[in-house]
Amino acid sequence: MKYDAIIFDFDGVLLESEYAGNKQIAEYLTGIGHPTTPAESMANFMGLAGRDFIAAIERWTGRAVPGNFHDARAAEDARVMHEGIDAVTGAVAFVRSLPPEMPRAIASSSSSAWIVRHLEHLGIRDAFGDTIFSGREHVENGKPAPDIYLHAARALGVDITRAVILEDSPVGATAAVASGAHVIGFCGGSHCATDHADRLRAIGVHEIARNFDEVASAVA
Repeated sequence: MKYDAIIFDFDGVLLESEYAGNKQIAEYLTGIGHPTTPAESMANFMGLAGRDFIAAIERWTGRAVPGNFHDARAAEDARVMHEGIDAVTGAVAFVRSLPPEMPRAIASSSSSAWIVRHLEHLGIRDAFGDTIFSGREHVENGKPAPDIYLHAARALGVDITRAVILEDSPVGATAAVASGAHVIGFCGGSHCATDHADRLRAIGVHEIARNFDEVASAVA
């Protein structure tokens, strides 16, 4: 392979969770009097977590988030943690196709518990061992800061400039590009609109992959 390591974002790259999550946010906001489409939710909130996510919601609505927003999100998270979410098409086969000796990691804005549970659902928990990193837990500054990607590269023992990152969200792509890695803007999830590649190119990703066949060609 061209690179010394491969680092994956999670939601929207391996897991088809971006559309489902943003649809739930849009429905909640619409229900409290702030009409929001899933596309608007994805444009404004995708890739954010923690304080940055809440701040983006409050900018959109012009008000503090209602107290029951967190309860609604927790209930939805509990439901999908129990039921599972589908893999992005081709993701499982691609992960399984990686040479066993190829260093790899997940560097996500989601919690470690979320990542691990869904990797179990997808049947690829064993493919990542202890190289699962959360921007909420392992670094002080989450995406769009590059810290989580730099942390993952250090944990893998590789120079970040010799790593390739798969990212789908503008927030995550900003972090990935800033890290100094080679960045593939991934547009293979169901949440990616027709202009998604253009948005990622504008951020500075090095190439675009619209499916995992194109990812495989890019890293081989």
